Amino acid sequence: MTAAPASVSRPIRVLIVDDSPFMRHAIRRILTAAGGFEVVGTAVDGLDGLRQALALRPDVITMDVEMPRMDGVQAVRELMASLPTPVVMVSTLTRRGAEVTLEALEAGAVDYVTKPSADSQDLYSLAESLTAAVQRAAGARLTRRNGRGTPIPAPASARGAALEPPSEGQPARTLVVIGSSTGGPPALTEVVSHLSPETPAGYIIVQHMPPHFTAALAHRLDSLTPLSVKEAEEGDIIAERRVLVAPGDFHLRVSSDRTVRLEQSPPRHGVRPSVDVTLESAPPVFGRNTVAVVLTGMGRDGAAGARLVEEAGGVVIVQDERTSVIYGMPKAAKEAVTRPVEVPLQAVAQAIDTAVRVGIRR
Repeated sequence: MTAAPASVSRPIRVLIVDDSPFMRHAIRRILTAAGGFEVVGTAVDGLDGLRQALALRPDVITMDVEMPRMDGVQAVRELMASLPTPVVMVSTLTRRGAEVTLEALEAGAVDYVTKPSADSQDLYSLAESLTAAVQRAAGARLTRRNGRGTPIPAPASARGAALEPPSEGQPARTLVVIGSSTGGPPALTEVVSHLSPETPAGYIIVQHMPPHFTAALAHRLDSLTPLSVKEAEEGDIIAERRVLVAPGDFHLRVSSDRTVRLEQSPPRHGVRPSVDVTLESAPPVFGRNTVAVVLTGMGRDGAAGARLVEEAGGVVIVQDERTSVIYGMPKAAKEAVTRPVEVPLQAVAQAIDTAVRVGIRR
């Protein structure tokens, strides 16, 4: 079952779910002032939010993470099983907040924003991020789930000795750069958990996320694969069977010695890290042995870099429209190149393996 995007002829109808009176008031005020939104109701916890969602049928729900009676994660699970509705999580910028938000995204939430403190500058920042996130969410593709969220494979430690992490450290001859934004965390879970430990490549993930969130994402992905996954640090070697996650608030560039360099040059496409920044630095080092993978997300980040990868003789893989939560970045990358490999999300890992092995034989 697919949730239809909100009609452009009427405001986006929003339900606010938060146990904080301050945040309920702040979110209502932000959306009302922005225009184009109609707050149809507010709820004080997840259980109240579910009841109101069924009665009001909003286009988008903003959902706090930790609430009494029913928290945001459980509310998202219940909602996706009964009435799939785009949800934007409102989370604290902490490690704990990041971990719980990732659970909510895997359960079906579309996007998230970080909760501010009470000063006006933070509220201004929230206004920008919240209105953009609600607009993105209104156009998201959703499917009914069984209430358990995205199926998560058993952690690598529980899958037997045969899947013990292969030795890493040998500098990679082939680099796979995976870029994603809105809808990215569950898409990355699907892809990374199915990457073959026998594929001789190094990996870099660029997901649009703030600090703390990228560290939590790396930790979560590391539990799902026999590959080694870590948040990238300055000078890390791009090694075979190693996955480096670009840290929030830093661009990641590939250096000529096949290590990574972190920098805080201006945001690209309004984001840092940017997929394009990483992709444009890869072909001069890895040449035709570069694979660009562009997953779900809003905007054009990754398109220019994908074109450079193809011009160097590398392969560009994009997620198809049907399985993308937001078909912005994949579409832009597809249109930027002449030979895109477009596959559904469930086939991305196999497409990566094929691209790497074909590249080795060339």
